Amino acid sequence: LDSIFQKCPDEGVEEIVMGMAHRGRLNVLANVMGKSHEFIFREFSENFVPDGAHGSGDVKYHLGYESARTTSSGQQVVIHLSPNPSHLEAVNGVVEGKARARQRLRGDVERRRVLPILIHGDAAMAGQGVVAEVFNFSKLPGYRTGGTVHVVVNNQIGFTTDPTDARSSLYCTDVAKIIEAPIFHVNGNDPLAVAMVAELALAYRQKFQEDVVIDINCYRKHGHNEADDPAFTQPILYKRIKQMSPISSILADQLVKDGDLDQKESDEIHKQLRRQLDATLEKVKTIKKSSTFEGSVAIRQIPYDFAPVETAVAKKDLDKVAGALTHFPDGFNLNPKIKRQIETKAKNFKSGRGIDWAMAEQLAFGSLLLEGTAVRLSGQDSERGTFSHRHAAWYDSKDRTRYVPLLEMEDRKGKFCVYNSLLSEAAVLAFDYGYSLDYPSMLSIWEAQFGDFVNGAQVIIDQFIMSGEDKWGAVSDLVLLLPHGFEGQGPEHSSARLERFLQGCAEDNVTVANISTPAQYFHALRRQKIKEYAKPLIVMAPKSLLRHKLCVSELKEFTHGKFEEFIPDPTPPKSPHTLVLCSGKVYYDLLEAREAIRSPKASIMRVEQFYPFHADKFRDLLKPYAKVKRLVWCQEEPQNMGAWSFLSPIIEEVIGRRPEFVGRKATASPATGSLTLHKREQAELIADALGEANLQSK
Repeated sequence: LDSIFQKCPDEGVEEIVMGMAHRGRLNVLANVMGKSHEFIFREFSENFVPDGAHGSGDVKYHLGYESARTTSSGQQVVIHLSPNPSHLEAVNGVVEGKARARQRLRGDVERRRVLPILIHGDAAMAGQGVVAEVFNFSKLPGYRTGGTVHVVVNNQIGFTTDPTDARSSLYCTDVAKIIEAPIFHVNGNDPLAVAMVAELALAYRQKFQEDVVIDINCYRKHGHNEADDPAFTQPILYKRIKQMSPISSILADQLVKDGDLDQKESDEIHKQLRRQLDATLEKVKTIKKSSTFEGSVAIRQIPYDFAPVETAVAKKDLDKVAGALTHFPDGFNLNPKIKRQIETKAKNFKSGRGIDWAMAEQLAFGSLLLEGTAVRLSGQDSERGTFSHRHAAWYDSKDRTRYVPLLEMEDRKGKFCVYNSLLSEAAVLAFDYGYSLDYPSMLSIWEAQFGDFVNGAQVIIDQFIMSGEDKWGAVSDLVLLLPHGFEGQGPEHSSARLERFLQGCAEDNVTVANISTPAQYFHALRRQKIKEYAKPLIVMAPKSLLRHKLCVSELKEFTHGKFEEFIPDPTPPKSPHTLVLCSGKVYYDLLEAREAIRSPKASIMRVEQFYPFHADKFRDLLKPYAKVKRLVWCQEEPQNMGAWSFLSPIIEEVIGRRPEFVGRKATASPATGSLTLHKREQAELIADALGEANLQSK
């Protein structure tokens, strides 16, 4: 690593973004990043209390660090070490996203001035699927970083099993062959050879803008940790290892033999370092209380609050956006189906009515671009949208010329980027999270094809998005769009697992919403960049509502108003018998069913934001319903899923009354695979919520 660092100025590299797991991290922090020995010792002191991370913090060897170091030639290189969890290789995508963001900040269009380095263990390199996903970033337009230098510490430290039980390939680095990356296998007992290979790998990356792998064949002196005895499972191997001289001794003997230094100088180097470490440790022992967070990447931000955020946009600005979205150049052969869509959107915008979800989204994007905020949208089929609703990029039907309407908008100040991603959730979500960390002025959005697919990125959600601020002071306002709603499409195309996100909510760490109108979505997106604090936004996005005749907004809702955490009944019955609380798509099912009732007795209120929950506002909105006989929480999800378990105790605490649950019975699977059964279940829960048993037959 030091060889790469020293060579960076010669190769035009100004910045390194590095990711690694916890093995050897203190060594890297001290000897590559330049973190002082004194501070490292202080972190291990029983009197140390970190000051800088917001919440409970994390173990010392997970924290991020940044430094600007001067090479032996006198030139400065900035080094970033990303915070990481113990989940091996999960940080890889985050580092790539951070590197891409740093390249953008430096105007590094050739991607040569910012270098990503990933440090792997042999077991993790071969065993963790996210490694292959990140290699697949290598040449993709929306995710490439100009090549990554991969360093594999091949010493069986991942666990105590033998390599024959850990991989089917000859080399742990064979996964890199999927992109035909060059792989250098080098003897760890020959440090000068390792240094030479490191310089060669850097030169290759800079010349060809491609990934390159260094596989250092070496060994671990101890087991999986210092107290572990690997001889239990590898007795023969560890007899040999115990007989081996330390690498430092091998190198010193070689340098003495070659005449580069004499034995006395070699011994003095060891003694001097030992004296320095001992003196530093003694100094730290005298410090009674320590609370600095030197060099940490932690950010302290203002607390979350419910103060209204001005997100409305002047009509003249929306006119500019709508004009760009509904115009295509002369001679451009636009697909007839898309042409009909944009003609309808233009008509609805002009009338000021019937603005749908996709149009509201692009109005939000466009208005932010006019204000100078860049927007990045990434995901599977994100250009057209999974449900063919967005069409953020158009392709000429004859020659496939690409046209992005928002990039042609008059007076645009911000850059708009939309990318169809590889078929990955974990690596891509990690990438976009990393991007949001280091380019905070941009609205970064990751979209799942279906909300259920976010299951494949659960590690990134748990380890980074939900807890990153609490553990490391890592601040992100990444938006997750997760298509969610029960429409009879089966267990894997219904639920974005709202309950999992709500279970992880604490300390105002994220915002979780199930939005029911296009205007609300518009204000929520704009609020992400206008508010002063940064929190990830989890959106239970719609599917059928994208084209639902009632799920539309009027233009005045965009030029006035703001995001509302709750939406009261716009047409309540005079003397309601029941108050139905609900969220998202089921509202429209309830509304249509209520319209079929001659004298409805149920009022319907929507919860648009589950967390943070605006308790005071909720209490005020429910005051007129203090005497209703039934208070119902209605959801499509089974009772053991959705918002019920999270919301019911909150509602009871706020108003002193526990709502009645109406929804599907608890099940192991999120949804039925039978459309007939789905329709029957839906009809029953709607009728039950409204208190109209005769509706079930309809």
